[in-house]
Amino acid sequence: MTSSLTVAIAVPLEAELVEQIRAVDPSVTIRYEPELLPPERFPADHSGDPAFKRTPGQEESYWAMLNSAQVLYGFPNESPAGLARIARENPHLQWIHAMAAGAGGAVKASGLEQETLQKFRITTSAGVHALPLAEFAALGILNGFKRSAELALDQAAKVWPELRIPTRLVNGSTLVVTGLGEIGLETARIARALGMKVSGTKRSVEPIDGIDHVVDNAGLPGLLATADAVVNTLPGTAFTEKLFNREVFAAMKPGTVFINVGRGTVVDEEALLEALDNGQVSYACLDVFAVEPLPQDSPLWEHPRVMVSPHTSALSAAENRLITERFCSNLRTFLDGGDLPHLVDTVHFY
Repeated sequence: MTSSLTVAIAVPLEAELVEQIRAVDPSVTIRYEPELLPPERFPADHSGDPAFKRTPGQEESYWAMLNSAQVLYGFPNESPAGLARIARENPHLQWIHAMAAGAGGAVKASGLEQETLQKFRITTSAGVHALPLAEFAALGILNGFKRSAELALDQAAKVWPELRIPTRLVNGSTLVVTGLGEIGLETARIARALGMKVSGTKRSVEPIDGIDHVVDNAGLPGLLATADAVVNTLPGTAFTEKLFNREVFAAMKPGTVFINVGRGTVVDEEALLEALDNGQVSYACLDVFAVEPLPQDSPLWEHPRVMVSPHTSALSAAENRLITERFCSNLRTFLDGGDLPHLVDTVHFY
């Protein structure tokens, strides 16, 4: 790899993490100009404060910095439009590392032609968010089994029920995970620690240690017939859109707990509401939605057995550090001429 490699940091990042990137190899020039980047409002706020505006001179300097680099840390302005612009303006671009685990949607939204997308590589931060997402999925399972929604309503109404309603045991129950990638496997690990039996889906069907049954999406209804809980981790693609439809919810046994930490487009929300109302789904814990922010008139906001999370379950105070560590490892691989992991599939966009 060329010794004159330049890496430009396109998104807000703590100075000590910039130094960590700089320490990967002394031959690499790191371009980091914090005055051109919006301040973070919270940890891992990659877009930064929307009130931040560059002067015309700063705007010119920002794009000059990005166009001087062969490698970018983050999408310009953390947006599909920024990706489209840099791809067309920077003839030296070789690799962009995305902050998101599921960057395929943003790449698709950029509208870039396949010919342009083949000129450079895009890696994601897949895996960095696996643990917080898996922990959130475990929260959803426990909430559903332990009736936390009903308890909250009783507490708000100061009701002490005469009849003691039992909760369900997680231990010995069955979990189905759709999408046995890094997030799905971390979810399975935590679920097994709770005593659950785990099966799931994978695009390429193959045995996985600790997973009872592995099927593709066509085999999903058969798994659902025995599931007590379902966790979706699938990305949003043409092949997964509204995978969870009326027929799939109908294949679940009554009282199934449903958690979505993948993408909202995988779920037909009208079908989910019907399944909640007819008892096929006893509780839904949702971090993602078909339209975000969730529209104010969505019935999901006020449904008594739904938890709405504003697509924040992957966020942790350690996120910037973990993404930087992933990028540093990738940068070393890139410099050594190795194969970069977690490349965006620019055909299926995941």
